[in-house]
Amino acid sequence: MHADTLGEPGAPRNTPESIYREYLAALVLFHQSAAQAVGLGPTDYQALNLLELRGPQTPGALATGLGLTTGATTRLVDRLVSAGYVERTMNTSDRRKITVAAVATPPALTGLLAGVRASIGAYVSGLDRNQQAVLQGYWQAATTGYADAVADLAARRH
Repeated sequence: MHADTLGEPGAPRNTPESIYREYLAALVLFHQSAAQAVGLGPTDYQALNLLELRGPQTPGALATGLGLTTGATTRLVDRLVSAGYVERTMNTSDRRKITVAAVATPPALTGLLAGVRASIGAYVSGLDRNQQAVLQGYWQAATTGYADAVADLAARRH
C-alpha cells in the first residue's frame, strides 16, 4: 500500500487490499452502529464483548485488552455497572483486588447480531473442512496481529 495512491478516485476496487479494507470498514461501522443502537459507546461495547468472550478479569487486564489507561477503564466499568451489564466482585483472598464480569447483554443486541452471524455462518458452513481451517487460521492470525498493534499503540501513549 502506498500513501500516494491511498483513496485515489478510480482506483481498482477488486484488489485483495481494497476488498480487505472494505471488509474492515464494514465490520467496524457495523459494530459502531450496533453499539449506538443499544446505547453503548464503541469502547464500552467492545469491553462487554471481551468480558463475555474471555470471562471475568481484573480492570487492569481489561484495560490492557482495550488499550486504555486504568483510569479510563475504571470510568468505563462504572458505566457498564450502572447499565446493569457487568458486576465488580472482590477477590476473596486479596480484598484490594477486584474482578469485573459480564452479567447481561443489551436485549436488542442479540437480534442485531443474529442477521450478520447467520449470513456469515451460512457462507462458512458451505466451505469444506480445509477451507474452514484456512479461514479460522486467518481469524486467529488477524486477532493476534490486531491485539499486538493495540498493545503497541497503548505503550506509545504511556
